[in-house]
Amino acid sequence: MTETKDWQHRIAYLGPEASFTYLATKGLFPNEWLVPQATIPECIEAVAKGTVDLAVVPLENALEGSVPLTLDYLFHEVELFVTGEILLPIAQHLMVNPKQKDNWEAIEGVYSHPHALAQCHKYLFYRFSGVPLNQTTSTAAAAKYVSEHPELCIAAVGNESAAKKYGLEIVQPSIHDFHFNHTRFFVLSRQNLRMPLAQSNEEPKTTLMVTLPTDRSGALHQVLSVFAWRQLNLSKIESRPLKTGLGDYFFMVDVLADEKEKMMQGAMEELEALGCTVKSLGTYYRYMTGLEG
Repeated sequence: MTETKDWQHRIAYLGPEASFTYLATKGLFPNEWLVPQATIPECIEAVAKGTVDLAVVPLENALEGSVPLTLDYLFHEVELFVTGEILLPIAQHLMVNPKQKDNWEAIEGVYSHPHALAQCHKYLFYRFSGVPLNQTTSTAAAAKYVSEHPELCIAAVGNESAAKKYGLEIVQPSIHDFHFNHTRFFVLSRQNLRMPLAQSNEEPKTTLMVTLPTDRSGALHQVLSVFAWRQLNLSKIESRPLKTGLGDYFFMVDVLADEKEKMMQGAMEELEALGCTVKSLGTYYRYMTGLEG
């Protein structure tokens, strides 16, 4: 993805335009062909099937934690790699159709992505207790819906870009419950490659999906020891259901090291020797965008 080329890469993102995923994608890939998708699985399937070159999907929010749909789809449904990570600051605003600007305090419904609604839980609970909270596929989809229904006294929760794109009025800015609100996005590819983009100041990170042996006590302790004695720092470890029965899990582990390093290669070999199944999503770097949600 060099600066001079005679064609564009196709990049799927969770749309429509002006969603937070759009801002993250546009910030890192300002000159590429961005292809909106209605859902996270559609984004992932688009790159898996080769209809696009890359896909950008939300992975984790600082306030609400991981996006389970993304994690589970990467584990159970496709064989893809992470070629980069985007970190985007998030600001949630309450916005209404201009025709309802004078009535916003009496809104009869709030629309947004479930994570966005959760990020504003305290504000919505105390300011609009009893008002229905309606889930949409993205914050931009909520803004688009409100713009298309001027006759309804409803509001959307989303970013400033969505308000501008769909002609809404922000009546209450920055309604998220905590100041530090960031979302982490994965850039997915069919190939295990690193993005040849601008330098990142972050250290390399490798994401592993590890399934423990089912007949060994203390298996998780052994797995953690594999990294500990090699002084490989884990920035995150999370369990998700294997969907084979209660109590069956796989673990998603972020290691602050390059998978090509000898210590990392030794760690993965030892995990397999312990009876674990190890799937690497590749090594990548984090990028901050110039856009703000």
